[in-house]
This record gives sequence, C-alpha cells and structure tokens, in this order.
Amino acid sequence: MPNAHDTLIGQVPAHLIQSAHLRLNDYDGRVAEFNIAAWLHVPGQAGSLVSLQVRYRDGDQVRSINLDHAKVGAQDRILLSGIARLPVKQRIEDMQIRLRSAQLQVEVKVEELFVQAVEQAIAQPLASQGNA
Repeated sequence: MPNAHDTLIGQVPAHLIQSAHLRLNDYDGRVAEFNIAAWLHVPGQAGSLVSLQVRYRDGDQVRSINLDHAKVGAQDRILLSGIARLPVKQRIEDMQIRLRSAQLQVEVKVEELFVQAVEQAIAQPLASQGNA
C-alpha cells in the first residue's frame, strides 16, 4: 500500500499483554500470540483496501506486524481478524491495534475490538499462600 497512513484503533491494556504465555520458536526466539478481531465502521471508504496492524515496543525497538487486510464493504463496515504472533526479545510494551489505509484522513468508528492471549501464562502461586 504505497503512502499508507495509520489510524489508532485501540491501545491494549498491560494486563492483557502480560497474560500471554511466551512460547519458544526456532526462528524468532520467544513469541507471544494474541487473537485479535476488529469490527469497524469507516464512513465513505466502501471499496477501499485497508489493513489491520499490531504495533508494539520491545525494549528500545518499535515493531509492527500486518495481521489482516481486505476491502471495506458496501455498507462502510469491515471485520479484520487473525492471530498476531509477536516476536519478543525483551518485553512487549505499548501494544496498539492500528488501521492502515492509503487515504490520508480516515474516520474510524470502532464497533468492537477483541484482544485475547492465545495461551494464558500460568500464574505462579505465592509462597505465602500455602495450606496451614
């Protein structure tokens, strides 16, 4: 998408980011996986090609991945979804869901945004919570 422009759809809360189990991958090292779905209303953009993007900070490095892309429907609505596999060297922070479009100014109404860790991290029991 030449000259693409990003629009923030939503900021992912830190507790959702921290809930993801980090898997070890042969190619990328540690990877966190999230199910993400966005139901959007983009007035005046019927037929336009858009992409759903995940942007996050990993230590000092800002990374982004493209998750899904499609044309906006005739009713100016679109559902974009997928499993985001985020390589992690240090720690995921400031995770954002963004809409990428060739249009300079895109009005986006978020009808629903869903973000969930594919695999939940196992909570470590506190040592002080032992049975007496």
